[in-house]
Amino acid sequence: MDSALSDGSVLALKILVAGGFGVGKTTLVGSVSEIRPLRTEEQLTAAGRGVDDLGGVEQKTTTTVAMDFGRITIREGLSVYLFGTPGQDRFWFLWDELAQGALGAVVLADTRRLTDCFPAVDFFEHRGIPFVVAVNRFAGTRDFGPKEVARALDLDPDTPVVACDARRRASGKQVLVDLVEHAGRVHAARLLADTRR
Repeated sequence: MDSALSDGSVLALKILVAGGFGVGKTTLVGSVSEIRPLRTEEQLTAAGRGVDDLGGVEQKTTTTVAMDFGRITIREGLSVYLFGTPGQDRFWFLWDELAQGALGAVVLADTRRLTDCFPAVDFFEHRGIPFVVAVNRFAGTRDFGPKEVARALDLDPDTPVVACDARRRASGKQVLVDLVEHAGRVHAARLLADTRR
């Protein structure tokens, strides 16, 4: 269970992990979670053919149909709760509920299917939720630099783009650190702007 802060309170941060179908959201949540992650994966079936684009992820056999959930304890009394969103557009109705109270989001990107993360980028931009783009490295794919990815996605210049390997705990944790630092800067700038009004 979570330990309490000295004043008896517990601080929990909520972070979303979003992106296109097959980009590695479930893998990222699972690799960094200190608890056994909750997964809502189901087998891909013939009914999904023609609906799910498996281009570039032909080996994929399952899909998230609700969410993934994991937890990391940063220090005593401070935990991060991770919510992985489903990737297919038919499940996007869940995103609004999952986004309630989120500190920020990680948008996972696959350079083989970069356009698949446009909906997630648009979602967080329109709701003012701070996010970072984490380019998940897949074997045999061409590397693109952060500036190239940011330009291709038409990101705000302040939106961080980082490389990651969703399978590796240390890499996933660094992405979360980058997000928390970015979200902290965004929220501090908003508070300052509010006080000047």
